[in-house]
Amino acid sequence: MFFSIFLDDSVANYSDYYYSLFGYFFLHFFVTLFFRVIISTGTIRKIQRREWGYESVLIGSGKNAHKLYHELQNAKKSEGFDLKGFLTEDENPEATLNGLPNLGHWKNIAAVIEDLNIKDVILCMDEEYHTRVMETVDVIQNQNVKLKIMPDSYGMVMGMVKMNNILGAMLVEVDFEVMPQWQKTIKRSFDLLSSAVALLMLSPLFLLLAIWVKLDSKGRVFFTQERIGFQGKPFQIIKFRSMRSDAETKGPQLSSEHDDRRTKAGIFLRKTRLDELPQFWNVLVGDMSIVGPRPERQFFIDQIVQKAPIYTRLHRIKPGITSWGQVKFGYASNVNEMVERMKYDILYLENMSLGLDVKICIYTALIMIQGRGK
Repeated sequence: MFFSIFLDDSVANYSDYYYSLFGYFFLHFFVTLFFRVIISTGTIRKIQRREWGYESVLIGSGKNAHKLYHELQNAKKSEGFDLKGFLTEDENPEATLNGLPNLGHWKNIAAVIEDLNIKDVILCMDEEYHTRVMETVDVIQNQNVKLKIMPDSYGMVMGMVKMNNILGAMLVEVDFEVMPQWQKTIKRSFDLLSSAVALLMLSPLFLLLAIWVKLDSKGRVFFTQERIGFQGKPFQIIKFRSMRSDAETKGPQLSSEHDDRRTKAGIFLRKTRLDELPQFWNVLVGDMSIVGPRPERQFFIDQIVQKAPIYTRLHRIKPGITSWGQVKFGYASNVNEMVERMKYDILYLENMSLGLDVKICIYTALIMIQGRGK
């Protein structure tokens, strides 16, 4: 704000103007830097002296865990781990680790993170438990924590790790971020702008579709349902109702291309995917994104995970109105088809980019125009 005002001033002498400009710039820069250095230095010293630390937990109780614990506790300068306890690889309530509390089996990690407000999880299982490393990562990935892992497990999570420590304990950090921060900011800005414009510009179409749905069959205009979104948190998805009000009196069911539960209006809405338009509201409030894997109900997620545990990785990003799976596969009518569609969404997760989002939006528009939905 200061420089925007300063640059608008009239200039009598350009030499003095530039001297003033750079003088003010460096004054601001060094004053800011000075206080930042003081605060940062004081923080680092308190961490290194073990006065401050992040609540942390170890997963492992074998020789690797004992070795790492000894190294962390005997280091001259702390790395900021305030160890609250450890979890065992197997059900072993008798396991000990240099006086640390035994917090139970590693599968209890989600509850431990919530109860103890854990910020860092350190994975240090012995070699005989390497087959469980990816399973452990899948459990932790949707928790709001940082995961660090011993180097001998490095090969199990190739492509997801980064080294950020040279002099301290030999640990690598598992990186769950799927996009650079600047791309995430642009993606969210695009979501906000697109959803706001869509809700405003398409309001006449919303009104016409709402009247059609209401006149076509008994029941509400909008259909809401609990779905599972980012980091496994539930939210209420909103759509134009495309089925009879009693469509699920026998319990949760998936729709198919020739589903007799669909209304006349619903058949058209699903083929053109116009039933999804109200989800722009979900995007606007932050539950969803324009592009992302389709959100599912917990009832079906439980069945998918039994066949493909990797599915939980999709909860690392916000679900979307459209997705690569929707474009390439379409709606799924059973759990096996949901697993097949998931493969495209996993590929999207591992290759996320703004360019890919644009391509998916273009192909989605073509499907809507051609009426190739189910």
